Amino acid sequence: MVRVTSAPASRKRRKRLLKRAKGFYGDRKNHIRQSSNAVMSALSFNYDHRKLKKRDFRSLWITRIGVGAKMGGISYSKLIDGLKKANCELNRKMLSEMAIHDPSGFQVVVEKAKKALV
Repeated sequence: MVRVTSAPASRKRRKRLLKRAKGFYGDRKNHIRQSSNAVMSALSFNYDHRKLKKRDFRSLWITRIGVGAKMGGISYSKLIDGLKKANCELNRKMLSEMAIHDPSGFQVVVEKAKKALV
C-alpha cells in the first residue's frame, strides 16, 4: 500500500493563503506565518470598511446637500423637513447629484420644500 500524506492538501492551503497575500509588502507576501496574520487582518478590515464606505458616502451627500441648501437660503434640516412634508421622495444621493450637476433644478426642489414649511 502507498503511504497517504496530507502534503497535497496542506500545499493547496498554503498556496491559497499566499495567493491572497499577493501584493503585500516584505515578508508578509511570501512567508506562511506572516502571511496568515496579514491576510486575516486584511479580510477583517475589508469587512469593516465595506460598512464604513456606506457611512462615508452618506455624510458626503449630506454635506453637498447642505451647501446647496444654504445657497437657496435654507438649512439642511429644514430642507429635509420640508421635503418630507411635501411628500418628495428624492433620496440624499439624488439630491446631492442635483446640487452638483443641476443647481437650477435643485433650487426648484428647495422652493417646494420652503412652500411646504409655511
